[in-house]
Amino acid sequence: MIASPLLRAVVAMTIASAFIAFTTVMAKGLAGGFAGEATLHPLQVSFGRFVFASMLWSSIWFGTRQRLESVHWRLHGIRVVLGYLTGTAIFWSASLMVLADATAISFLSPVVTLFLAWLFLRERVGWRRIFAVGIMVTGAMVLLRPGTAAFQPAAFIALFAALAGGGESIAIKMLTNRERLLQILFVNNLLGVVLATAIASLVWVWPSPVQWLQLVSVGVGMAAAQLSFTWSMRQVEASVIMPFIYTSLLFAAVMDFWLFGDLPDLWAGLGAAIIVGGGVLLAWQESRRSERSK
Repeated sequence: MIASPLLRAVVAMTIASAFIAFTTVMAKGLAGGFAGEATLHPLQVSFGRFVFASMLWSSIWFGTRQRLESVHWRLHGIRVVLGYLTGTAIFWSASLMVLADATAISFLSPVVTLFLAWLFLRERVGWRRIFAVGIMVTGAMVLLRPGTAAFQPAAFIALFAALAGGGESIAIKMLTNRERLLQILFVNNLLGVVLATAIASLVWVWPSPVQWLQLVSVGVGMAAAQLSFTWSMRQVEASVIMPFIYTSLLFAAVMDFWLFGDLPDLWAGLGAAIIVGGGVLLAWQESRRSERSK
């Protein structure tokens, strides 16, 4: 039996989520300090993320003798800048707070994606979508608890990641409708290396041999996440598949506790659960709408 496009997209997005959680927890260790190791600036972690991912995709690109065809440089540039800002903000916030909290806040990006999908992709937004988004925003307020002693200023960094991530998702969706998957990954990572290297040079501290290996794991892990994420976005509408990125919350919580002993408190866990609930509701509504339109 051949799986439906939606099921294939869900599996691919879940795989992407696992790799995203892995790279984020590695970034937390690099920027926040693994036991016995000095810290690296989050900008250097972003450098490792782009450099080693680019080495992988470039090897595949040249090894298979690919050629550039109809490259939308402006759209690639927008996606690279937004992707750089998203990744760096997530790495930075993760080094300052519980990883699951930072991940939950940054994964409010489907709220931004939904709005931008309506604005730029002309995808229809009905009251059911708005209701699901309202649930996610409510969950964010429970998690953040603004105005209380529990609020963390680092949450603003994660919120910025959500804004940039929503814009990046739309750029990815637009690119997947115009270019081949491998070309998208090759060009984006190549441009990302230029940007990340220039910025990292401002704060550069030479990593230890162990830190170099950890930077490699960040880059390779993100490359795997990129492949799964971009492929899943090609299968169905952006607003349908994006909520499944929330499975990264579970992966992040488990990895964070295993490596650092950090767990979200009760209110943060409740807020994250509400956010996930809104995302699942949105995905269920979209799958039903997709079936009715066939």
